[in-house]
Amino acid sequence: MKILVTGGLGFIGSHTVVELQNVGFDVVVIDDLSNSSLDVLNGIEAITGKKPDFEKIDLREKQAVKDFFVKYTDVTGVIHFAASKAVGESVENPLLYYENNIGSLVYLLQELQKKQESHFIFSSSCTVYGQAEKMPITEEAPIQGAMSPYGNTKQIGEEIIKDVAKVSGINSVLLRYFNPVGAHPSVNIGELPLGVPLNLVPFITQTAIGIREQLSVFGSDYQTTDGTCVRDYIHVVDLAKAHVTALQRLIDKKNAEKVEVFNLGTGTGNSVLEVINAFEKVSGQKLNYKIVDRRAGDVTEAYADTTKANNILGWKAELSLDDALASAWKWEQKVRGK
Repeated sequence: MKILVTGGLGFIGSHTVVELQNVGFDVVVIDDLSNSSLDVLNGIEAITGKKPDFEKIDLREKQAVKDFFVKYTDVTGVIHFAASKAVGESVENPLLYYENNIGSLVYLLQELQKKQESHFIFSSSCTVYGQAEKMPITEEAPIQGAMSPYGNTKQIGEEIIKDVAKVSGINSVLLRYFNPVGAHPSVNIGELPLGVPLNLVPFITQTAIGIREQLSVFGSDYQTTDGTCVRDYIHVVDLAKAHVTALQRLIDKKNAEKVEVFNLGTGTGNSVLEVINAFEKVSGQKLNYKIVDRRAGDVTEAYADTTKANNILGWKAELSLDDALASAWKWEQKVRGK
């Protein structure tokens, strides 16, 4: 069985390709290289001994998506990562996010529904919960009004998948994950954003290595232990393995419903300042950071109740925040040749 991984040269996508190939799946990657590099293919090959098939496609181009499925008729499983993903940027440029994140999903599902049966894993997000009323967040938590266009695209995406499942042979798992961090222990692949990082950990590592002069901590007046935002930081390797587990669940027909939902996190929340302190401990580097005003679209805190993923999906995060930060730092050093 050939598995399509869209956005497969991105941060989470590349780690998932590695885990798929490690257990014997044949993988084809679609990526438009807008926030990734072809060099990632070499990193995947260095880890697994095999380079996946690759097609450079912009999924907003409907005909290109059609042509892909004509060429790869044996693709019946799709793990869909390809999407724009920055909260702040989505606030500034909402139409880009709606076109890219919704259009590409629709075109993929249109091709998959032509098949008698197919398996679809959707890269969703804890942003669908907005500012949840209770912590930790369970899958039963109300879907709040989205606090950003990015979050809204994930909510809309989930609704589209549920609607299509009712009238097609597509079985899906929606994985709502929290904050992926870290790098593969081989440091052959990791998080490498183009331009200024929009996520905390790569901004930390780039500041520590001297690329960024200063790290901005957005807000210190939140209702948390130290006033900074709290998130559930999950090691990207743990996250990647969950996608393989979810796909295998569909293949083995163990899913209880046509569309299942699982939170993926560690179950522990860490504040921004706690992450900074943990990084300083594992790296031995002192960070230059400054408290600045809050950032639009940020929620106060979000961390997962992982009971359902642990007990039903049969998956559990095994790596710690220290593991993730240490690997992220080694990756940054390797990339910069230091």
